[in-house]
Amino acid sequence: MAVLFVLSCISLLIWCVLLFARGGFWRERPAAPLPVAEPAGGWPAVVAVVPARNEADVIAKAVTSLLMQDYAGAFHVIVVDDHSTDGTADAARAAALQLQRPDRLTVIGAKPLPSGWSGKVWAQSQGIEAVRTLGLPTDYLLLTDADIGHPPEALTQLVMRATVEKRDLVSLMVRLRCDTLQEKALIPAFVFFFAKLYPFAWVNNPRNKTAAAAGGCMLVRREALEEAGGIESIRGELIDDCSLAARIKHRGEGRHAIRLDVAARSVSLRPYESWREIWNMIARTAFTQLRYSPWLLAGTMAGMAVIYLVPPVVALALGAAAWPAWLAWAAMCCAYAPMLSYYRRSLLWAPVLPLIALFYVGATFASAWRYWRGKGGQWKARVQAPAQER
Repeated sequence: MAVLFVLSCISLLIWCVLLFARGGFWRERPAAPLPVAEPAGGWPAVVAVVPARNEADVIAKAVTSLLMQDYAGAFHVIVVDDHSTDGTADAARAAALQLQRPDRLTVIGAKPLPSGWSGKVWAQSQGIEAVRTLGLPTDYLLLTDADIGHPPEALTQLVMRATVEKRDLVSLMVRLRCDTLQEKALIPAFVFFFAKLYPFAWVNNPRNKTAAAAGGCMLVRREALEEAGGIESIRGELIDDCSLAARIKHRGEGRHAIRLDVAARSVSLRPYESWREIWNMIARTAFTQLRYSPWLLAGTMAGMAVIYLVPPVVALALGAAAWPAWLAWAAMCCAYAPMLSYYRRSLLWAPVLPLIALFYVGATFASAWRYWRGKGGQWKARVQAPAQER
């Protein structure tokens, strides 16, 4: 009982630190829209690069949302068909034809994936190369996924944010689907854990070394990307968005301004129709985040147990005598409540966060297990994690 009491005190102390000294990560909210005014020098030219591999079910909606952007400057969309077998390219072209805007869309096929590249980054590099080949004017690149739906004002607001605040990268963590039972249970926690790992306030502070981005929506100043070594500088990264953010923020001497927010209206079009799909989403890169270290894996699992599992277990086992455990559990619920509100979910999900955390711990261990078996980083029938040293 003494050991359990001490562990609950440690958990409570950790939650106090998380609530008051972790950049207010738990209070993330969409940024207020900026008033629209033409930047000095005119509206910059933007090209969207959309890597797509077997995305026929969502690509039409994604392309439509891009071609319907209410943007006053030059804007073109390049879809990179990454060896799809389901008619992705045709679906993208059909969407542009239906809107009578085929001139604003270019669809290209990706070349075979070379060794040392992750599939998505290779497709992005092909799109960026096409920008040069086609001679498109480009001040900014919008790197977005084939399953993202953007409201008409999205690009204008991204450009305003970049120009007014002088940011080299502006990224949105789009609102993920949260309709099915498994989505309601697990998706808000995914964003909650991400924000805890990368507090957005720290990301947005040029004086802080923390860098992160959300790969579904990243507006990047072209010159900043080139100064950071180009997209090829992250050729082998599975967590490509955060790696790119770090390259841009830390390039050269000093730190540069980037920004990451949760989105107000930009959404993911991808449904997660089973628990396994969310499990696989986590398992794809969780061990990569831990730098493939068994020691970091063990520390993470122990830390998650103390932070999330000890409070409810000790509170229910020892009753009122375990007041630190009850307080830690209450702090956990308070921290999780704003994210549940953002996703318009009942606050009754908050006390269940320990069970949700247990699911994430299991998926993290599964990520390591897949890596040790030579099947790490699986996505779209590709194994992309580097081979472990023997």
